[in-house]
Amino acid sequence: MADIVNTNFEFITNLQYKVKSLNARVAAFESGDKYTKMRAEFETRLVEKEREIRRLKNELADSNARYVSMRENWWQVYDDMDKAHAKELEKKEQALTKMEKRALNAERQLDETKDRLLEKTREIYKVLTELEDEKGKNLKLKAQITRDHENSSKPSSMNPNRKKITNNREPSGKSPGAQPGHDWHPRKKHVPTNVIMIPAPQIFTDNPDYKPTGRIITKQLVDICIDLVVNEYSTPEYRNIRTGVRVHADFPGDLDLDVTYGGTVKAFAFLLNNYCNVSIDKVSDFLCELTNGELSISTGLINGLSREFSQKTEAEQRRAFADILLSPVMNIDFTTANVNGKNVSVTVCATPENVLYFAREHKGHEGLKGTPAEDYQNIFVHDHDITFYSYGGAHQECNDHALRYLKGSMENEVNLKWNRRMRDLIREMIHFRKHLDPDDKRDPDKIDPNRVRNLEERYDEILKLAQEEYEFEPPGKYYKDGYNLYLRMGKYKAAHLLFLHDRRVPYSNSLAERLLRIYKRKQHQVMAFRSFLSLDGLCCALGVIATLRAEGKSLFQSVAEIFDIPVKSEALTTALLPKI
Repeated sequence: MADIVNTNFEFITNLQYKVKSLNARVAAFESGDKYTKMRAEFETRLVEKEREIRRLKNELADSNARYVSMRENWWQVYDDMDKAHAKELEKKEQALTKMEKRALNAERQLDETKDRLLEKTREIYKVLTELEDEKGKNLKLKAQITRDHENSSKPSSMNPNRKKITNNREPSGKSPGAQPGHDWHPRKKHVPTNVIMIPAPQIFTDNPDYKPTGRIITKQLVDICIDLVVNEYSTPEYRNIRTGVRVHADFPGDLDLDVTYGGTVKAFAFLLNNYCNVSIDKVSDFLCELTNGELSISTGLINGLSREFSQKTEAEQRRAFADILLSPVMNIDFTTANVNGKNVSVTVCATPENVLYFAREHKGHEGLKGTPAEDYQNIFVHDHDITFYSYGGAHQECNDHALRYLKGSMENEVNLKWNRRMRDLIREMIHFRKHLDPDDKRDPDKIDPNRVRNLEERYDEILKLAQEEYEFEPPGKYYKDGYNLYLRMGKYKAAHLLFLHDRRVPYSNSLAERLLRIYKRKQHQVMAFRSFLSLDGLCCALGVIATLRAEGKSLFQSVAEIFDIPVKSEALTTALLPKI
C-alpha cells in the first residue's frame, strides 16, 4: 500500500514540474520576446544558408565546367578509341573474311575428301563383298572337291582316288598265321570221291628198323568237274486215222519246248548275272566255255530269268511282306535307277531277316505305294528323308550320316567348336550302346536312365553352343551344310537319339544302305535298263536272294530248287506282263 502511495506522489510531482515549464513558455510567447529571438535566429540562419547556396552554386559551376571539359576529353578519347577499334575491327573483318575463305576451302576439300572416302569405302565394301562371295564359292567348291564317303553320303565307290586304309596295329615281328596257344584252323577236308593209295617205299618196309604206327597220312587234291547232264525224254506218237489228230504221252514238269534248261543251269546263269553282276553276254560265253561249247544259252533267256524267278517266288515275297509289317523296326531307303535314260526309283524295306526291293516310277509318297512302309505302324530307320515322317509310329535317323556331315562341317568351318564336340558325343553314344550287355537287349529297362539323361543334356548344351556360334558368325550363302545340320539335329532330336531308349533300334541305317549298294553295283554294270519290267523283276529277285542269305540257306541250291518248280506257261506269261 505504501508503494502505491509513493508512486502516486512521484507522478504528481512530475506533473507539477511540467506544468510550471509550460506556463513559462506560454508567458514568453505572450510577451513577444520569444518571437524576437526566433526571428533573429532565422535571419542569422538564412544568411548562412544564402552564403552556402552561393558557395554551392560556385562549386556547381566549377563542376559543370570540369564536366564539360571531361566530356570533351572523353569524346576525344572515345573518337580515338572508336577509330582504333574500327581499324582493329577492319583488320578482324579482313582476317575473318580470310578465315571464312579458308574455312570454305577447307569445307569444300573436306566434302571432296568425304566423297572420295565414301567412294573408296563403297569400293572397299564392294571388294570385300566380292571377296566374301569368292571365299564362299571357294569353300563350296572345296567342300564339293573334298566330299567323300567319310564326310558325306557319297559312297566310297565313287571316289576314284581312294586313300589307302592304314593298319594301325604295331608290328609284332611274329610270322603270319596261328600263334602258339591259339587254335589251329586248317583247310576243310572233304569227302573223297577217289581214294588213291600210295604204297610205302621198300626202304621202309624191308628195313626192320621201321615199324608201322597204324596212322594213315592223307593229303587231298580238291578240284571241280563240270559235266553236262542231259536227260532226254521220248515217247511214241499216235495219229487218229479219222480226225488226223496227233497225240503222245505227257512229259513231266514244264517240258514244253524241245530243249528246256534245268534249275541248276538257270540258277548258275541267274546268280552270275544278278548276284555276281556279270553281263548277260559274258554269262552266256562263260557257260559255253565251261561246257566246251556244248551249252550255248541265248541272252534273251538269261535276261528273263529274273522275271521268272520273281514269278516263282511270289509266296516268299508275300511272306516277307507280312513279316516286315509285323517287325518292330524296319530299315528303309531310296535310290535312283535308270530306265532308258529316265530316272526312276528303287526302294528297299528290310529287317535282319527279310528284305524286299520295289521299283517305282517316282520317289516320295508315290514310291511308297504298295510297299510295307505305306501301312507300317512301328519304328522306321532311315536317312532323313522327310517323306518317311508321314508314316510309322517313331523314327530313328542314321547317325553314321550325321557323323559324316559333322566331319564335313569340321573341315569347312574350322573356327567352330560345336561340330567337333557333337561328333565326339555321337561317337560316345554309339560306344555306350554297343557295349550294353547283349543278353539284356530285350529288356529296355536295363538301359541306365541317368546316363541317357546326361547324354541328352550334353546334346542340348552343344546345340546351344552352335546357336551362339552361328549368331556371332552367321553362315555364308554358299556353304550352309553345317548350319542346316545344326537346325536338323535340334528339330529332330528325338529321331537322332531314339536308339538310346530302345535296344531294338539300330543307331544307323547301314542295313538298308548295304542292301542298296548291291543294287547300285548292278546298276553300274548294266548302265541302263531297257524296260521297267526288267527292273521290277530284278528288284523282286534281289529281295528273295537277300532273304535266302539272311536265312543261312545254300544260295545256289535254294535258287536251283526254285527254278525247278513247274509253272504253267499261262501263269508265266501273265507274270511277265507289266504290273499296274
